[in-house]
Amino acid sequence: MTCASPAEVSERLAATGYLCDDDLATVGFLALAMQRPLLLEGEPGTGKTALAEALAQTLDVPLVRLQCYEGIDATQALYDWDFPRQVLHLRALEAAGGAAGVGAVEEAEKSLYDERFLLARPVLTALQRSPAVLLVDEVDRADDEFEAFLLEVLSTYQVSIPELGTVAAATPPVVVLTSNRTRELHDALKRRCLYHWIDHPGLDREVAIVRSRAPEVSARLAEQVVGVVQRLRDRGDLEKPPGVAETLDWARALHHLGTTELDLDSASRTLGALVKYREDADRVRHALDQVLRA
Repeated sequence: MTCASPAEVSERLAATGYLCDDDLATVGFLALAMQRPLLLEGEPGTGKTALAEALAQTLDVPLVRLQCYEGIDATQALYDWDFPRQVLHLRALEAAGGAAGVGAVEEAEKSLYDERFLLARPVLTALQRSPAVLLVDEVDRADDEFEAFLLEVLSTYQVSIPELGTVAAATPPVVVLTSNRTRELHDALKRRCLYHWIDHPGLDREVAIVRSRAPEVSARLAEQVVGVVQRLRDRGDLEKPPGVAETLDWARALHHLGTTELDLDSASRTLGALVKYREDADRVRHALDQVLRA
């Protein structure tokens, strides 16, 4: 799962519709070449998750996603046992007249922890199915204990299941961790990873992204939409500035309404595709006339 150069990474990602700058292509190439996890931080909507999806597509390997949340623990990430099936298995043994003597009981207990009753969660799935891309999304929402667990797994690419033994990846998966920086991650986890901060794209690249991901949108409308979005981000007074995903949604919404030239009326009526807070909608609505004339 390697590419020959950062340029090849950029070209192969572009073929999936993901347009990255030289710095991101370089750190992506190094993550593949050095088999190191890639930690991406940045504002929501800057393309962190989309990069992992594009990497899986361009490498033609499965994407395994672990969505982090407050309170997540190793069980949700690694594995669990299928308790209902284990109970049914025991009842089937009893019905068949099993469980006679100590040896038979021990054998029955051992059979409960057969691999067929194992429920693999994302991290274990990625190790079993590798080569694969493991996306650990929004790791900043998890707690310190979960970070320590991740660090251990990412150091060895193997996990121990007491009832079955050690499961190790034949090929280390490509690991992409994303963070919206709602809290600082521990230095130990950061040191294990290659790090990159993803900014919102510049005007020209964002226009190219819209033209690539939404080719049905006219070049003129794409340029107008991106121009407005860029100016709204620069204002600095929005609760959540629109990301690239919102830019694409807005451009597509305008296209579906038959809009070929962005105007105050069409922009106001489609704000629900661009901003997600009432306060932001009010601010943008009041600023649209000035922004459209800029």
